[in-house]
Amino acid sequence: MAIIDLLEANQALLITLCAVLGLLVGSFLNVVAYRLPVMLQREWKAQCCEYLDLENTTPDSNESSAKFATFNLLRPNSHCPNCNHEIRSWENIPVISYLFLNRKCSNCKVSISLRYPSVEITCGLMSALVAAQFGATWLTLALLFLAWSLLVLTLIDFDHQLLPDNITLPLLWLGLLVNTLDLGFGVSMRDAVIGAMAGYLSLWSVYWLFKLATGKEGMGYGDFKLLAALGAWMGWQSLLPIIILSSFVGAAFGLVMIVAMGRDRSIPMSFGPFLAGAGFIMLIWGPQISAFYLSIVG
Repeated sequence: MAIIDLLEANQALLITLCAVLGLLVGSFLNVVAYRLPVMLQREWKAQCCEYLDLENTTPDSNESSAKFATFNLLRPNSHCPNCNHEIRSWENIPVISYLFLNRKCSNCKVSISLRYPSVEITCGLMSALVAAQFGATWLTLALLFLAWSLLVLTLIDFDHQLLPDNITLPLLWLGLLVNTLDLGFGVSMRDAVIGAMAGYLSLWSVYWLFKLATGKEGMGYGDFKLLAALGAWMGWQSLLPIIILSSFVGAAFGLVMIVAMGRDRSIPMSFGPFLAGAGFIMLIWGPQISAFYLSIVG
């Protein structure tokens, strides 16, 4: 295809296009990270009311979402959570609109959270890194989806300590499909299947050992599914580096939060963001990390 040939010949153009695409997707991921947990909570409540034969009064929240009977990823249109002002198209341009509006809602003048442009920029940078690493291939398109999924899972888990099956399970099956199609990722189907199984069972085993020893739950089942998905994409060989890296960074982050910011150590901390971050690092710099590790142990 002419477009593929053009992008293969001009890596700078490919990286730029993927970065811009990442900015646009990042804007949508902000929507998903906010709305999907609300949608799931409404669904769970409706199911509980049906099971208990109770009247479902959904929605009953004081948040802005409660004002909308229909609430999904497409409806209602993007709006200010404070005044429900519908955001016009020119107000929804990634990063640029945030700066143009002077970081405030055009209607009620309440400050817009810095998180929105931060997610857009992060998504753009992640997309550019994937494009630079894997070039103009179908594999890049698949890995962009993986990177975007890891980012939105990080946001949701950070906010709600939740890794939705709606994302983790399709991500697992897609990883197996990508390696079945042999798009050039270098992971055999055998390694992908073992990676999915070992990813799930390794954290599942840790969970039950910790629970039997302490009577407490150290992590959620969503963490098992996320690591299984990473194993399906990157093979069983990537699991140990991902676990070590995520555990180290998570422990360091938790220590800083306790010592420097006075966080109550009894408050649980999400592990999903560290798994997702370690997974993305292994995606981009996996060979270099493995070579460094082998040079140390060798």
